[in-house]
Amino acid sequence: MIEVKSLTKRYGDHTAVSDLSFTVEDGLIYGFLGPNGAGKSTTMNIITGCLAATQGEVKIDGYDIFENPVEAKSRIGYLPEQPPLYQDMTPREYLTFVAEAKRIEKSRVRADVANVMERTGITDMADRLIKNLSKGYKQRVGIAQALLGNPSTIILDEPTVGLDPSQIIEIRSLISELGKTHTIILSSHILSEVQAVCDRIMIISKGRLVANDTPEGLEKLFEGKTELHIDVKAQKAEVERVLEGAVCVSGFEASEKDGITSAVLECGDETDCEEALFFAFADARLPIIHMTTERASLEDIFMELTSNDVPAAADGEYNGEPDNFDFNAAEAAETPDTDEETAENNGGASDTEAKEDTEL
Repeated sequence: MIEVKSLTKRYGDHTAVSDLSFTVEDGLIYGFLGPNGAGKSTTMNIITGCLAATQGEVKIDGYDIFENPVEAKSRIGYLPEQPPLYQDMTPREYLTFVAEAKRIEKSRVRADVANVMERTGITDMADRLIKNLSKGYKQRVGIAQALLGNPSTIILDEPTVGLDPSQIIEIRSLISELGKTHTIILSSHILSEVQAVCDRIMIISKGRLVANDTPEGLEKLFEGKTELHIDVKAQKAEVERVLEGAVCVSGFEASEKDGITSAVLECGDETDCEEALFFAFADARLPIIHMTTERASLEDIFMELTSNDVPAAADGEYNGEPDNFDFNAAEAAETPDTDEETAENNGGASDTEAKEDTEL
């Protein structure tokens, strides 16, 4: 279990993470989402002990990452966005080095290295130079080093970035398999990937947690307002008269062209609404020639949550108002780039220092 309480990180006048609190339960795969500059990598670097916090606390299985770093870090495996690989080593040599750096007992090193290579599917590449491996295999080597020591929690920062579609599918399958025996925190910009493999989703925006729920829970929170699109072979006034009498319709916009009236409706329960509208228009002898329902996708939810200023979320909560959900918010939202990514990647230290901390 990971407990994060009131975590804050400032770089001068810029607050990268602001009063962040959440709990990661054992045995689940967590998706960690947020736009560029939201504070994802900063949060992960702090959780793994690679970066100091301005204030707050992080506990890994009860051990404080700042007060008991050795015990806490031994329970975490970490793959940064840029895997800390030595290009002139083979995977076997590199993993042996990392095992020794993690202070794994010498009698166990060979067996542990062989085990993680088998689990990540790189045994056949064990004696090739890492610089000659494809990016997909390099990512596998990075995941293998995170597994050394059999930590209870694996943290993966953008593990599929830069991979081709087949490699993404392979890594996604590997993550799902690892989730059977480890708690996993997965940071990704690929929303479909998070939805496919994660049990819970945490969304961070401007350094604050704005949602923490299951994928299904997030979708249900946005089902209070469903859009229904219909095309009716009738005049606009006739269609409006039927819609105004429909109890299931809370609002609509209609336009007429070439004898066809198109309308966008706001409904509650889309199944009941579709049925009610079918019979209402049938009774009025006005034929519906097209009807589709538009639900809030994970992309819609993500854009809504990260494009507005909302307070911090507790577990299982969302901090917007589902009744005020705007399906067009995604089109109007723009996330400005910040200088935070540079700070996140360097962690306030040199690249070499960051790499050494990660490997240890």
